[in-house]
Amino acid sequence: MPLVVGGGVLGALAFGSMRMERTWAPAVLDRLRTVAHMVAGVLVRRRIEHELRAALADVQQLRERLERENSYLREQARSSVGMARIVGQSRALQQTLSLVERVAPTDAGALILGETGVGKELIAEAIHARSARADRAMVKLNCAALPATLVEAELFGREKGAYTGALTRQVGRFELAHGSTLFLDEICELPLDLQAKLLRVLQEGEFERLGSSRTIRVNVRVIAATNRDIEQAVADGRFRADLFFRLAVFPIAVPPLRERPEDIPALVRTIVDEVARKMGKRIEAIDERNLGQLQRYPWPGNVRELRNVVERAVILSAEPVLRIEIPERRGTATAASLLLEDVERSHIVRVLEHTRWRVRGPNGAATLLGLPPTTLETRMAKLDIRRPA
Repeated sequence: MPLVVGGGVLGALAFGSMRMERTWAPAVLDRLRTVAHMVAGVLVRRRIEHELRAALADVQQLRERLERENSYLREQARSSVGMARIVGQSRALQQTLSLVERVAPTDAGALILGETGVGKELIAEAIHARSARADRAMVKLNCAALPATLVEAELFGREKGAYTGALTRQVGRFELAHGSTLFLDEICELPLDLQAKLLRVLQEGEFERLGSSRTIRVNVRVIAATNRDIEQAVADGRFRADLFFRLAVFPIAVPPLRERPEDIPALVRTIVDEVARKMGKRIEAIDERNLGQLQRYPWPGNVRELRNVVERAVILSAEPVLRIEIPERRGTATAASLLLEDVERSHIVRVLEHTRWRVRGPNGAATLLGLPPTTLETRMAKLDIRRPA
């Protein structure tokens, strides 16, 4: 008997007599047709139920993803309040922005290098905003902001009950960033075991949630950033070489503020306008002599330190002409010493900080000081100069 539903044949239901030949009476055939019709109805209902469950699962997954994306958008909106745009016309900054313009339209990854406070996240946002993925929110994760035990769940997601305390299913940042950009800040802080899993996603575009064996495929552009010497981390075995080469397809170095002092007046005016408007204060001018002093200060905390100093000055100001107090130079006791050993130590430390404590190589401290690397290392040992932990 054919199993017919809606004009289509799902299959057939066969009846047979195995022990003896028999004649099928019309009444029996009618009953068998009724049975076949009932079986066809059951099969159709099961198929519809299966399709409905799959559709509901897709809807639930989409709803969770939209909820997480809305949460990220709210966080991003809160964090971007008062955030200065990229300001400056210095040659060093323009060279960096020209690299942004070149890599943004492509789908290549980027590795942003620079000291703390130079604006690496702003550069990542500029790349995303100029890319074909700009219609979706850029997802961010600071690899140093979470314990190592939680970073994996944040990156790849988890199933309910994956570990103690996992009371709900969680969509990871890679899944959330599907079709968009994922910004991984402080990438050097990622544990070695997670570096291998990250490499797999970058190479194959797939991963599994914690507590699940189902493979999830994603299309994500990854932009990473670090303020550490990542090449030294590779040499020390703290960062995988294969992951470094995968991330560093297009490295972008963001210059520190001390290398673009001509941008400081424009940055100060932008920050003052923004902060004064937010606080309801009227600042008519900035002391020009004060601006010159700001340009001569080395700004170890870069733009972030400059912003904090300017904001504090606006808070304390009660006059229309703003005067900004210059921060005290660090290590003034050593710098003030006239002993040759102290002067030499101070100079070597400044050069090492400039090269992010890289001794060897064409841009290393030894080259800048005009010394063989072995000689510099001997001097560092004698003067007890050690890289900060």
